[in-house]
Amino acid sequence: MNEQEFGFETLAIRTQIERTQYLEHSVPLYLSSSFVFEDAEDMRASFTEEKDRNIYSRFSNPNTTEFVEKICKMEGAEAGYAFSTGMAAVYSTFSALLSAGDHIVSAGSVFGSTHALFTTYFPKWNIETSYFDINKPETIESFIKPNTKILYAESPTNPAVDIIDLQLLGDIAKKHNLILIIDNCFATPYIQNPIQFGAHLVVHSATKLIDGQGRVLGGVTVGSEDLIRKIYLFARNTGPAMSPFNAWILSKSLETLAVRVEKHCENAFNVAEFLEKHPNVNSVKYPFLKSHPQYEIAKKQMRLGGNIVAFEIKGGIEAGRAFLDKIKVCSLSANLGDTRTIVTHPASTTHSKLSVEERLAVSITDGLVRVSVGLETVKDIIADLEQALA
Repeated sequence: MNEQEFGFETLAIRTQIERTQYLEHSVPLYLSSSFVFEDAEDMRASFTEEKDRNIYSRFSNPNTTEFVEKICKMEGAEAGYAFSTGMAAVYSTFSALLSAGDHIVSAGSVFGSTHALFTTYFPKWNIETSYFDINKPETIESFIKPNTKILYAESPTNPAVDIIDLQLLGDIAKKHNLILIIDNCFATPYIQNPIQFGAHLVVHSATKLIDGQGRVLGGVTVGSEDLIRKIYLFARNTGPAMSPFNAWILSKSLETLAVRVEKHCENAFNVAEFLEKHPNVNSVKYPFLKSHPQYEIAKKQMRLGGNIVAFEIKGGIEAGRAFLDKIKVCSLSANLGDTRTIVTHPASTTHSKLSVEERLAVSITDGLVRVSVGLETVKDIIADLEQALA
């Protein structure tokens, strides 16, 4: 049977590195910092890359190779590289491709640490970023300059769960010869594949739904072979490689990604429907609710709605804090994509250092609450949210 005919779950489970002489059924851990050579010629050919083999685990390792190969097959990518964290993936991907004087056009709604890269660190190297409003996609082309090199977005966004038309971004990138990079963390390869819509690179924080149990950190970038080659060489020399142990954990996690994400999304949709009817809630954002402003776009490019629900609680910041204090079953944490439901109030926590105007510019209102819906019995999740909203 042709591998291209295999389903998502089969690829996730059956993509494995070659068995050792012990014929193990489950892939073993390769906790080795380096690998030996047969002779001087083998060593020479390996370092000149005439041979494709493991040399040093900062470059590659059997466990990280297997993990990356799975993500590539899931995303429809040619190649990839695994990083120690999601932010290591974001930073290395941009740094490998940008030079002093280059310009980035990015959606305004990006993860806080990515925003810090764009506004605090990249300007030191004369790399500028212009932000467009994700709710005004018709303005994107007006931000493009002669020195623009990268077009970047998250969809769905963190934490407001906005959606942007990936096909539109793909068309703009092609028209202006830009590199389109999409952070696909919230959706995972099971829900959405940006490369189908014209993305050249896809970035994931594997710490989130890919792990799914809050155990390890990790990141991965996959995409076209020529761009990944540049990213690989940058990472090989700067050292943000994923550890073999984390790669082993994450590769195992991918075997259950489909079934976990299906349940996450089922629970999240039920939570969103409950919140939409609650008298103490002003509004709810969930991609597969018909009330979502970009519902039709979400249905076009996403298989399911994801596990993140954002809602506006009546009463602003104080109501948000009171809501967190009343939570009993769900967790108060900065993570997401866990088996355990996690609630966060961005205005008083993760985005508290931004001004009101800065928060509103990325759809973070005073009463916005983000719920990463887990795998608990959904009636128990809803009961906990209900008593905290009372």
